[in-house]
Parts: sequence; C-alpha cells; structure tokens
Amino acid sequence: MIELKNIRLGFKDKLIFNNFNYIIRKGDKILLNGPSGTGKTTFFRLLLGFSRPEEGEIFFDQRKLEINTVREIRRRIGYLSQEAEIPPGKASEVIKIIFNYKWNREIKMNEEKLFFLLDYFSLGQDILPKDIESLSGGERQRLLLIILLLLERDIYLLDEPTSALDEELKHKVKDYFLNIPETVLVISHDKTWEDESGMKILNWAETGEE
Repeated sequence: MIELKNIRLGFKDKLIFNNFNYIIRKGDKILLNGPSGTGKTTFFRLLLGFSRPEEGEIFFDQRKLEINTVREIRRRIGYLSQEAEIPPGKASEVIKIIFNYKWNREIKMNEEKLFFLLDYFSLGQDILPKDIESLSGGERQRLLLIILLLLERDIYLLDEPTSALDEELKHKVKDYFLNIPETVLVISHDKTWEDESGMKILNWAETGEE
C-alpha cells in the first residue's frame, strides 16, 4: 500500500533516515517506537506530503507522492495530531463544519455510526450540544477520533491518541483501531500499545544513523 524507497531525511541536525526502505501493507497496525524528539511526527508529515525527503521516493498504491498527487493522497488519510486541534463551537456544529469542508462534502455522515462511537468511547449523545471549549482534553481527543472514523479514511496516523485518557479508555481506543480493516500507524509512549501482540513495531533507532 505504502512504499518508502531509499529515503534520506534529517531533523534538527540529526539524520532520521539514511537509505531507508519500508513497506506498509494494507491493514497493517504499526507502532512507531522511539525517544521523544527523534522525528516520529516528522515521519507522519512526510507521509502527508508536508515534509519532503532529501532523497528517495514515497508511493501510495504505486502512485508517487508528489505535488500533482498529494491532495488526493491526503484525502485517504485521517491524521490526529498531538495538539488535538478542533474548531470552536458546539460539538454537533463542529462535526457538520468538518463534513462541509470542500474535500469532505462527498462523504455522507453516518448518524447511526456516530451514536455507536459516542457510546463506545464513553462520551454519550449529551456531548453534542456542549461547547468544545467546555470539554476536557480527553473528551476532545475522543471526539476527534470519532470524527476521523466517521470520515472513513483508508489510513490513520495517530500521534499520541491516548495521552489524555485513563487506562480503561486507552484500551478501548487501542482495541477499536486494532480491529478495523484500515491501516493504522501510531506514535505513543503508552505501554497499552507497546504490549499489544497484534502490532508491528517500527523501532526508530533502527531507521537511521542517530
């Protein structure tokens, strides 16, 4: 599904990748494992086309990631950043706003799935009329995960998706994403992910010359 070929990339005067080759297959669940500040988020930016390698090429289903294909490829990716950025307003209005973005208008929001996910992630339908600013960090994090799932992307890039959650909710999030057919890449320092046998581990220390 995704192939990285001969990638060389630096980050903060460090070499993250040097002649790095890696294949991410459809449905893979991969944990990016390594110390903070070593460029794992930069790797996500590389897949999204926001950063460019110094050398090498990236292919999505044999289509090269470049200026002519980057927008189409980004539409296949659901990205959760560490900051859990979400527009202001009531939760229900924010969901509608996101579905009205130009690149999301062709997607029909599945209300039944929304209610299921709200229940599964222990938010409940009573969160919908609440203002985003009144929500806790963990509630915003879960709401963003729900929106990503409603957008039904092929690939999910999750950067510290459970950092604001308690242990029970961490396991719920992990179990859900491990059991969907889509491809999932996770950056996390939570042992919840690391201890899961269903995940492949991409050890950061083995990818470059750090």
